[in-house]
Amino acid sequence: MSISDRSVAAHAREPEDLPASAAGPAAGEEQGPGRRRRAHQVLSWVVTVLAALLVFAALVAPQLLSQLTPAAFVRIPVEGLLGVALLLVLPPRPRRVAAAVGGAALGLLTVLKILDMGFLEVLSRPFDPVLDWVLLDDAVSFLTDSVGRAGAIGAVVGVVLLVLAVVVLMTLAVVRLGTLMGRRRALSARAVAVLAVVWLGCALSGAQLVPPVPLAARSTASLAYQQASGIPAGVQDKAMFAKESSADAFRDTPDGARLSALSGKDVIFTFVESYGRSAVEDPRYAPQVGAVLDAGTRDLEAAGFASRSAYLTSPIAGGGSWLAHATFSSGLWIDNQQRDRSLVSSDRLTLTSAFERANWHTVAVMPGTKGAWPEAGFYGLDKLYEADDMGYRGLNFSWSPMPDQFALSTFQRTEYGRPDRGPLMAEMVLTSSHTPWTPVPRFRDWDDLGDGTGYDAAVRATDAPPVVWQDPDRVRAGYRDSVEYSLKSLISWVQKYGKDNLVLVFLGDHQPAPIITGDGASRDVPVTIVAKDPAVLDRIAGWGWQDGLKPGPQAPVWRMDAFRDRFLSAFGQ
Repeated sequence: MSISDRSVAAHAREPEDLPASAAGPAAGEEQGPGRRRRAHQVLSWVVTVLAALLVFAALVAPQLLSQLTPAAFVRIPVEGLLGVALLLVLPPRPRRVAAAVGGAALGLLTVLKILDMGFLEVLSRPFDPVLDWVLLDDAVSFLTDSVGRAGAIGAVVGVVLLVLAVVVLMTLAVVRLGTLMGRRRALSARAVAVLAVVWLGCALSGAQLVPPVPLAARSTASLAYQQASGIPAGVQDKAMFAKESSADAFRDTPDGARLSALSGKDVIFTFVESYGRSAVEDPRYAPQVGAVLDAGTRDLEAAGFASRSAYLTSPIAGGGSWLAHATFSSGLWIDNQQRDRSLVSSDRLTLTSAFERANWHTVAVMPGTKGAWPEAGFYGLDKLYEADDMGYRGLNFSWSPMPDQFALSTFQRTEYGRPDRGPLMAEMVLTSSHTPWTPVPRFRDWDDLGDGTGYDAAVRATDAPPVVWQDPDRVRAGYRDSVEYSLKSLISWVQKYGKDNLVLVFLGDHQPAPIITGDGASRDVPVTIVAKDPAVLDRIAGWGWQDGLKPGPQAPVWRMDAFRDRFLSAFGQ
């Protein structure tokens, strides 16, 4: 060392040799970097703990929203143990690559798990990564109708940012944890070995802290397998559906023979949105809804009408009404969008097209439809009444553009009440009982509907859906009241306007969301046939359906796709 170097070193050590009182500012200068280092270390550990919690939560979170409790996170994820074991055996650079890829994959699986939670909560089924993307567009439309365009755009932007944040943060979190484990390989290996033994013991014993969530978690691996296996299943389903749809017992039946027993009748098929078995059996709704049906049975009998009721099992629950409509009309099980697209591009005979081919005037009244609906040609409809065609000038009832009573009145004015027409076949979709079940219209005198602006004051006075949905009891009350309103409107229309040649078939399209039904509810929906001519109901005497508008607990249950063939068989030659 040179003399100058020793001099510099001596001067550098001098402040340390001075008394604290003499060190002055130099001591403070040394303490500042020390505090910053300690703050940096604390922050680093906080970030590491948060990264660990994020990854852990993603691995063990259950798929059902109802199971999302703190105790449900007391689990050991086998995917985490396997991931740590893999990272420990890899050299530093491959470890970082594997951690980044694994983190991104876990982020995407977390997004899919969140989608699953939403689909299971609303539609009672998991998200299909191949077939369900089209439903996201419908979700945006629903938000637009419920909370406005600005709210819907804000929600979409928020969801996109959330998805990106989940994937990016999960990737960074796994990379950080992988780096930490590489520095502490021995400790990490011992921890994994101990937890693996505990996991195996819990798996063999079936241990559960919060039934039915097991302590030995493998939900993320199951989700990955479920999503991956869904892709080839979707391809196989397309081929299977093509084979099913090619078999049609009524394809070659002469057009005039399929519905000969209904010659001269006006036949109306009416779907009541979300009118499920729970509405007539669940104690929270059955007393009020049942009272409407019982009173309706008496009122229609007094007007000369008789009725028979049963249940159909819908292919869907919570939403996707058009899939139920397609199933009912086509005689095929339409439980996904791929099947629906294949159906409407085929030449399959439907209930509505059978009437059109037999020279009925065929119309559809669809107040919930806005814009072009090219499927009208496939279904053999001569005339389509959409929301903009019905003359309603009032405010929307959230998703439902207008009250059912107004839609029925429009149908009466434009089609059913015309004196110069021939036999009529109509398909109607009543929407007042569509989620979010607020506001609920009040039944009004048929001559007091006007152009719909008379409803505006009631709409403005009602809390918006985001407010109502903060209270599940208010949501359930809204569901009950809206189903009552829809049924009362339809029954009153038959009582007031129904002619001697009327044949009405009305049914629910699907059960409502689990917030209404609870978990594990069936997919059954009530179905009823109303007619004044005894010969019509004599034709279905062999079906075993029960008298009246309300099916009882022991009423027959058919799959919804069975109705078309049974109906054509009953009313053909």
